[in-house]
Amino acid sequence: MLALRAINRVRSTGRCFLAAQKHEATGKFHTARPAEACSRIKNQKRAMEAAENTRSSVTYGQPVPQTHPHLIGPGEVIPGIRLDEVKARRRALLHLIKESCAKNMDKNIKNHIVIIPSANKKYMSHKIPYVFRQNTDFLYLSGCQEPDSVLVMEIDAQDNCKSTLFVRPKDKHAELWDGPRTGVQLASDIFGMEQSYDVCLLKEYLSKYSFAQPNAITWYDEKGSDLDDVSKIVADVTHNHVRSPLEFIHNIRVIKSPSECELMRKTCQIASSAINRTMADSYPGIGEHEVFASVDYRTRMGGANFLAYPPVVAGGTNATIIHYVNNNQIVRRGEMVLLDAGCEYHGYTSDITRTWPVDGKFSDPQRVLYEVLQQVQLELLGCLQQAGGETLDQLFDTMCTKIGQYLQEIKLIPAALGGLELYRTAYKFCPHHVSHYLGMDVHDTPSVPRSIRLRPGMVCTVEPGIYISRERTDVPPEFRGLGLRIEDDVLIRPDQQVEVLTESCIKDRRLLEEMLSSRHAPDDATINK
Repeated sequence: MLALRAINRVRSTGRCFLAAQKHEATGKFHTARPAEACSRIKNQKRAMEAAENTRSSVTYGQPVPQTHPHLIGPGEVIPGIRLDEVKARRRALLHLIKESCAKNMDKNIKNHIVIIPSANKKYMSHKIPYVFRQNTDFLYLSGCQEPDSVLVMEIDAQDNCKSTLFVRPKDKHAELWDGPRTGVQLASDIFGMEQSYDVCLLKEYLSKYSFAQPNAITWYDEKGSDLDDVSKIVADVTHNHVRSPLEFIHNIRVIKSPSECELMRKTCQIASSAINRTMADSYPGIGEHEVFASVDYRTRMGGANFLAYPPVVAGGTNATIIHYVNNNQIVRRGEMVLLDAGCEYHGYTSDITRTWPVDGKFSDPQRVLYEVLQQVQLELLGCLQQAGGETLDQLFDTMCTKIGQYLQEIKLIPAALGGLELYRTAYKFCPHHVSHYLGMDVHDTPSVPRSIRLRPGMVCTVEPGIYISRERTDVPPEFRGLGLRIEDDVLIRPDQQVEVLTESCIKDRRLLEEMLSSRHAPDDATINK
């Protein structure tokens, strides 16, 4: 900002000089002699160059429009999200907390302070860090992607809101090793804060607030904090009298804004395309780790930052292990692959599962189970926001009932079973929930119950599965050792409509086999595995 002002002053001086020259030509104004004019022009040029150099030397701790115009647009604080939206989130949270407190706790309490810590850098071994991932509540409310920072938000009796960001100061030595920091001076403008301070001043700031507002409620989630020193400061200042704000934050986060919906569409599109390519490139004899590598590579090449979670790449009987992540076996002819993978795109995640025959053709038992599962998932998608799908818990109950009924039709469950007994028997074939919320985290907003009614703006998964262990003796031998899951990501829309964000990821059995049959055949040595 200072550099821009310097440039503008130089340009303004230049315009005045040109105007003076014009006046001299008309004889109405006396200006400098030619030699003096040349000297002045040179000085102005040097000043402009200095100002430009000053602007180019300004560094930030994350992409901003000036440094990364290919990633982030004007007015955005993180790609796809405008600064005004992030500021509105902070105001909405503060008003929600105050209104809820007045209604459910003590209406005489007028002042609240909310403290949200960032994540810290984590290490896999000495001096070797993991890829940094920001605390999503902190990122959602600040837009700041730097570690070891703290967001403090306040609301008073007159509903005045104030946000303060505590960040690491500029440090040439530290930045030489770990990269640039935004620093205290730039943080207020970049992140739309009323003020910003060195994070070392947090305790002093909170102590002054506590003295000035002794009856205020402090909101801080110690269990979710990575910053132990911040937790100690908060405990010392408040004498451990704090309440967790997570329920309020998650109630806001669970409803996605239009800009968030666009980011969700993009992350789902990237993952869908990557999984389609990965399925098409598979072949008998491929290693599970190769499938892992393929989907990782293709999501990144599609624009994703990284995978959203360690993927499940389960060939053959490994697919009956729901969270199998070893991914170190060979997938042989006649086996299926279950791939559960998603990516993170500028802070928003996708979560998809597809199951397919590695040799391109379902066997009869595989085909029967796959068609059952595909039909169950289709009906579950159809009943979202309808009877049996008004909440995620209702959807789970519906899944158990439908899986039970269809497995009875193919005689994997006795026809005589019904009601609760059928429900419990079906649960043994799919012992996990059918859905979870999705957003900035894969299992997003976990404090929001799955028993609440679905509302427009929510994003959730729909992921029925069928898993039959090799050890089961109550099903025919040809079905033992088979595991399948189909998972899509869904945006809840108004008027009881839904948008399947992962619709382009192929799952129809015939389309799958058609895609797999048209791929390039591997060499004979690979085929025989």
